[in-house]
Amino acid sequence: MGTFKAIRIDKAEKGTTAALTQFDEADLMEGDVTVRVEWSALNYKDGLAVTGKAPVVRRFPMIAGIDLAGIVEQSSHPQWKAGDKVICTGWGMGETHLGAYAGKARVKGDWLVRLPEGMSTREAMAIGTAGFTAMLAVLALEKHGLTPRDGPVVVTGAAGGVGSVATAVLSKIGYHVIASTGRLSEASYLRDIGAAEVIERSELSGPAKPLAKERWAGGIDSVGSTTLANILSMTKYRGAIAACGLAAGMDLPSSVAPFILRGVCLLGIDSVMCPIELRKVAWTRLARDLDQAKLSEITHEIALDQVIDAGAKILAGQVRGRIVVKIL
Repeated sequence: MGTFKAIRIDKAEKGTTAALTQFDEADLMEGDVTVRVEWSALNYKDGLAVTGKAPVVRRFPMIAGIDLAGIVEQSSHPQWKAGDKVICTGWGMGETHLGAYAGKARVKGDWLVRLPEGMSTREAMAIGTAGFTAMLAVLALEKHGLTPRDGPVVVTGAAGGVGSVATAVLSKIGYHVIASTGRLSEASYLRDIGAAEVIERSELSGPAKPLAKERWAGGIDSVGSTTLANILSMTKYRGAIAACGLAAGMDLPSSVAPFILRGVCLLGIDSVMCPIELRKVAWTRLARDLDQAKLSEITHEIALDQVIDAGAKILAGQVRGRIVVKIL
């Protein structure tokens, strides 16, 4: 047993504190697999946790970080052995279970997905929860029956982590992607990763009409609130929107009109407790349908000691694409 660096969150008189500290392996929680963490990622939820802006963390002390990729060090789980390369996202890591911003993590073997052939642990974290969520949204739209022939698809918050991966994947599998962003300075970036059109978020930010002109057959929304209400009002007959985020708020000031007059479907996407079989499908598809060159264009890298500052930036909408965190 030894110590390692970790980002530890503690309860304070007012809110929480986050700091890079030494953590003792003996203090890790129960689990049948110990992983040497090589890479993690910074997601919107991680930003909320390290800044204390929302009550993401539900036990203290907590090691932050909801995503990891690394190498199995010890395992009493029948499926895993030392040396296996694995991915773990969600399952309450960084919320109720000690998380990923640490040299080591002890987790349940049932939570792990094997690293896909040809994918590095760094690339897996360049995808991370945001990219995994984007793929779950794509799978949900496909299950609904959506195809590129049905018409364009909208991606909101397109310059963020979920939006960037969604844009890249949807364009690769043949969709005409309309990317909505509050940062028109990112228009050339969005076109580079696959957007056919870029629209200003203000087109989707006023009070939503019950029904507006039909503009897209489907979409992936990570923004929520008025933006989601607007894109629903503009969805074509029998179209579908996959909702997976709340960057603009948890409210949904909409009406039943799109659902009962146009047969539109709102598909809820959860990545935290997603069943393991669906996780395997999503990671297999990510290995196939996400262009590695685009993934590297989407990604930049930080060290563990930069995470807390970067957490504030992601909440302020100042992070483009994906951030990977080098642990080892």
